[in-house]
Amino acid sequence: MKTISFVLPAYNEQDNINPVIQRIEELMCKFEKYNWEVIFINDGSFDNTDIVLKKLSSENKKVKVLNLSRNFGHQTALWAGLYYASGDAIVSMDCDLQDPPEVIEKMISKWETGDKIVYARRINYRNDNFLKKIGTKIYYKVLDKFSNVEIPHNVGDFRLIDKSVLLILKKMKERSKYIRGMVAWTGYRSSIIEYYRPDREKGVSNYTFLKLFSLAINGLVGFSYIPLKLGLLMGVLSILTGSGLLIYQIIDFFINNAYYHLYKWLIVVLFIFMGFLFILMWIFGEYIARIYDEVRFRPTFVIDTKLNFDENINS
Repeated sequence: MKTISFVLPAYNEQDNINPVIQRIEELMCKFEKYNWEVIFINDGSFDNTDIVLKKLSSENKKVKVLNLSRNFGHQTALWAGLYYASGDAIVSMDCDLQDPPEVIEKMISKWETGDKIVYARRINYRNDNFLKKIGTKIYYKVLDKFSNVEIPHNVGDFRLIDKSVLLILKKMKERSKYIRGMVAWTGYRSSIIEYYRPDREKGVSNYTFLKLFSLAINGLVGFSYIPLKLGLLMGVLSILTGSGLLIYQIIDFFINNAYYHLYKWLIVVLFIFMGFLFILMWIFGEYIARIYDEVRFRPTFVIDTKLNFDENINS
């Protein structure tokens, strides 16, 4: 009998855990031909998430728990759950019920027809501020234009992947993981299911602007060479700008008899070049930081305790 794994990162989600597991249980009553497991990853929560998960896992052996030693971030917690998932199909989702479990029924149907990857695409925006919405649109346009991998737009981490996809993901050794891009990179047959994403009913979102910005940088640096190409573009623009100023000064000097102190132009040009140099330093710093992460060979995550896992598997 095949197994479906559900992977749910949890950070301060004490009020959402029981409702989401109830919804998953109701869903899987329609798929009695499958075994199933739910893997919660407690990402260093400081509320009662660990207590709720411990009680739930003691009552239901299908519920498995990974308690990370600290808060490693959503993508790392998600990867920890994927790494320990043993199902033939793996569904990743948030446990705040903004990823409705009922959509998974359509995902499983697509998987049964042979799709290795089934994305869930939001057809509405959450109650985000204007800048966040505009930033998201610009990010996907830039990524789509310059990435060497086609990554679906407006698609988060709510997806189903076949175990064959997961095996490929496990072979990817990069530590700055952008799982959305990694899944798309595999190139397996995929499909998209559109759904209406409801607002969060309990708790607050833990995805701050800085976390979203970090995720966006991982996507751009990990799946696009545009930052490196920006260095060339800025260098060309700098040369053209400096040449234009020099030509203008020469023409104005010979035709209009205008006189300019050289230091005035040098100051302007130096400020322009300093700006470009700072931007280039930032770009190179991003790449160097990732190289540094790769060569340190630190584990991606540290598990404090595991509940309901076979210690002989993935230990």
